[in-house]
Amino acid sequence: MSSLRVVTALGLAALTVVGTVAGSASAATAGPAAPDHRGAPNHVVGAYFAGWESGDFPVSKIPADTVTNVFYAFSTIADGACTVPSGAAGDFAALKQLKASHPNLKVSISIGGWGAGGFSDAALTDASRKKVVGACLNTFFRGYPGVFDGVDIDWEFPVSGGPAEIPARPADKQNATLLAKEFRKELDQLGGGHKLLTAALPAGRLQTGKGKYGDPYDPANSFDLGGIAKVLDWINLMTYDMGTGFSPVSTFNAPMAQVPSDPLGQPMKRWNNVTGAVQYYEQHGVPADRIVLGVPFYGRGFHVTQAGPNHGLFQPWDTSFDPGSWGDIKAKLLTDPAWEQHWDDNAQAPWLYNAAEQKFVSFENPRSIGIRSGYARAAGLRGAFMWEIAEDDSAHSMLNAMAKPW
Repeated sequence: MSSLRVVTALGLAALTVVGTVAGSASAATAGPAAPDHRGAPNHVVGAYFAGWESGDFPVSKIPADTVTNVFYAFSTIADGACTVPSGAAGDFAALKQLKASHPNLKVSISIGGWGAGGFSDAALTDASRKKVVGACLNTFFRGYPGVFDGVDIDWEFPVSGGPAEIPARPADKQNATLLAKEFRKELDQLGGGHKLLTAALPAGRLQTGKGKYGDPYDPANSFDLGGIAKVLDWINLMTYDMGTGFSPVSTFNAPMAQVPSDPLGQPMKRWNNVTGAVQYYEQHGVPADRIVLGVPFYGRGFHVTQAGPNHGLFQPWDTSFDPGSWGDIKAKLLTDPAWEQHWDDNAQAPWLYNAAEQKFVSFENPRSIGIRSGYARAAGLRGAFMWEIAEDDSAHSMLNAMAKPW
């Protein structure tokens, strides 16, 4: 969910790979990143698990033979401590059981998420950081022994860019790194082997919080990207939500590269895409093998005010809507002839247009997911992750496409 970037030699090489892997993700031949000295996995096939979905998609359905890392979403910060979501205790017990039968599976508790406050205050001072980190680790590692292997920080976002009602300060940028350092120190003192520390960080997008509608959002204003990367095992780079209800036209949720006909102005057009976001992070001191690429298993919809020459793409709109998960789109929209399917070679992504209803839907399918994950491997990234596992179809078509290059 951001900023100006020049195209490096690696970036240009990676862009050429996109065309190669369009038909088959296995065409990418570069090996996975080597493990670092802290014992992090050789590669990551990550899955966020939304606890509120567990009624329809229980922990037992997680395909742990394919997934290497599960990120349980979300705990939040309240009064300087971490909350345990309602019903999560049952999920934690199921995760412990799943790990018993899949001993290589790693589970992290993800703290934060969109709309979650508490970070700015908790990270403000050395004392407040010690308090929140101690409380969180006590809750999850001592309160639920044998369940968690790490912590995933999902602060959306320090300084600016998050919901307008969430407190934020200029000092947040430095404090985010200090908070990560406190987590790293305390995790190392738990014993029992290396504990993972990761963070979900934003890619290029339009301002959604305190800035003016349509303002560019720059993640380097929120985070010391190179500094925090040195503390983390890796960054879960949220290379999605680039086309949302803050976009002036109907557009792609996670385009692979710039689309020439996209009316979005520069410099955002250059980096408001998957490859541009990765290149930007690298430019700001984040090594490729500390980046895990994010892919969305859901769509975004717009009611456009005119069809235009491009079947609803890049058109003004009056309302946005949620077309649902990949499973919903596959079952309901792809089977309905009213929805015409299209493909863009630059975005390396499909879209749907319903001419009678003037509705546009950006979504991903197994082909586009395979392209993104193949790019991640060819570019030397640590792996790929998705938001989120319950939004796949029953055959795990999207997960299988994401995992295939690894």
